[in-house]
Amino acid sequence: MAEQASGTVEETGATGLPVHGTGHALEHNSGKPMSWVAVAVITVGFVVGGVALVPHPTWWAFWLGVGIAVVGCLMTAFAKTFSDDWY
Repeated sequence: MAEQASGTVEETGATGLPVHGTGHALEHNSGKPMSWVAVAVITVGFVVGGVALVPHPTWWAFWLGVGIAVVGCLMTAFAKTFSDDWY
């Protein structure tokens, strides 16, 4: 006798095994725009601080980069990036 369809569809991953929780697991949370801006500011701070150390240390530019990164960290605190955007 041929197999009958059960009426349910099971998603499978690359291994061929069923993937559980795919409905919620595949949803994308882009976060708040303020969180993206804060992370961008932190990244700029790290780049400025890193460039200030090549080829020889330029300490005022390094500390400027540290200051920019600290401002970005404060922005993440005020935007509640790690509590509201984390799902």
